[in-house]
Amino acid sequence: MLPGVRALRILLRQAAIRHWVLYDWAESAFATTIMVAFFPVLLTHFWSSGNPGKALSRLGVATSLSAVVVALGAPLLGALADRADARTRGLAVCAGLGILSTAALDLVGRGQWLVALTIFSVALVGYSGGNAFYNSLLPHRCRPQEMDQVSCTGYAAGYLGGGLLFAGNIFVVSHPAFFGMANRLVALRFVFADVAVWWALFALPLLIDRGRSSRRSPSVGWRIVRDGWNQFRTTFREVRKLRQVSVFLLAYWCYIDGINTIIRMAVSYGLSLGFPSSSLIVAILLTQAVAFPATFGFAWIGRRTSALRALSWGIGIYVLATLAAVFMTNVIEFYALAGVIGLVQGGTQALSRSLYARLIPREKSAEFFGFYGTVGKFSAILGPLLVALTERWSGNARVAIGSIVVLFVVGAYFLHQVDWREGEALAGTL
Repeated sequence: MLPGVRALRILLRQAAIRHWVLYDWAESAFATTIMVAFFPVLLTHFWSSGNPGKALSRLGVATSLSAVVVALGAPLLGALADRADARTRGLAVCAGLGILSTAALDLVGRGQWLVALTIFSVALVGYSGGNAFYNSLLPHRCRPQEMDQVSCTGYAAGYLGGGLLFAGNIFVVSHPAFFGMANRLVALRFVFADVAVWWALFALPLLIDRGRSSRRSPSVGWRIVRDGWNQFRTTFREVRKLRQVSVFLLAYWCYIDGINTIIRMAVSYGLSLGFPSSSLIVAILLTQAVAFPATFGFAWIGRRTSALRALSWGIGIYVLATLAAVFMTNVIEFYALAGVIGLVQGGTQALSRSLYARLIPREKSAEFFGFYGTVGKFSAILGPLLVALTERWSGNARVAIGSIVVLFVVGAYFLHQVDWREGEALAGTL
């Protein structure tokens, strides 16, 4: 069966899965249009008065602080959600926070960089916290044998939805008069409102769908917080005892750090080689366009071989792409690299999510995915630091970007130390 056809059959058969996948379509608009592209542009040229150096520094601090908040809070929030069976409600609160904050950015005036960054940080917390709850719903929305396919479908939908809205917003910003707007600045500010509406509209089906889980906690009020904290401490001890989960999280920390570092630093690396800044838009669109069908392809490969083998191949391609980047000399090669990254970016993240879901107790999914989210957020530290230190030591950006290979190699090593059969069997008994 062709890649994507199986996914379509599953979606048509089960509304619970359709609603879950649709949320990825919804929230990816924030990641692509706001986080990666237009917020940095407005921060530099409108809110920070055209000072790129200060804007970059301020954005880095805000992003790091929001990541720390989510990393520290996700496990406890997950414990509360599991205790009160409130995964969907937790998602609704976080998504609402992100949506309202995104819309509020349209109201920030010129030069108000501190206000803009504060609101953006709150939006990041809502977006990232919501993803922790969203991921935890995966085991409750489909059968175990469908998790790889459904997880990949979610990422594919995100790339398609985020890419379509991003392309539309580029057209709006490029032709503001066509839409009755005075100038490009007005169009850029309008983007925040349309992303908020898109996110809210397509998130609604999942937020009003309670799904399959029906367990309730008898606790109320502060008792839920107390019980949630106690459950968090218990699960922290369980994570330490569950060797397969611990080893997988160690592997994930390494290779996802490499992936996130490439996502965040690829454009900066291209600029350091003298490539024009317009490459940013082309590269983002190209990655989105390639990632949509490629993610379905990863799901197909996972079914024909195994999810672990497909994930390993994805990490291997990242190694080759990183090494190729060391010797890159022109914009065409930069675009080619963006296309290669698009081939594996969605699939590796999707299969990581579904493989982890197999190793954890189903009824504690929100809490365990809280740890998963914590690892993902803290992984935004090591890779950029490695690149920075290597560049400082060598004075060569090419050597610095090549250092990321170490993360992929170490991650692949620990990934192959996981005994998946033992992990799945133990998860089923908890």
